[in-house]
Amino acid sequence: MVNEVPKTTLTSGKIEFFKYMLNQKINELLGEAGKTVSEMTSSVKENYPDPNDRASLESDRNFELRIRDRERKLIIKMQEALKRMDDGIFGICDVCNGPISEKRLMARPVTTLCIDCKMKQEKMEKLKGE
Repeated sequence: MVNEVPKTTLTSGKIEFFKYMLNQKINELLGEAGKTVSEMTSSVKENYPDPNDRASLESDRNFELRIRDRERKLIIKMQEALKRMDDGIFGICDVCNGPISEKRLMARPVTTLCIDCKMKQEKMEKLKGE
């Protein structure tokens, strides 16, 4: 007997809602990234004779780039969630193959774990860290 991959329990309407939501967020993040790039390239020629001003600018840029890198990673997770939707496994826990609650998906649509498995994972991480 072949192990069957569980299919999502969400309705097609709910899947379409999550697809729309994720695509909107991806577009928003990509727009912000584009603005950051254009702002950084346009301000490269600015001259800051005061070392404190220059240091402040560099600190701000570093912070902005860290935020954009986190957003880049989030976009990848969102694209993976969209792929799971196409594969019919969105909303299925990777560990126990049970359904992920709609409430949890609303809060974190990129999640791959149900709340019980996530709590177990966090407990294990905490125990390893201590």
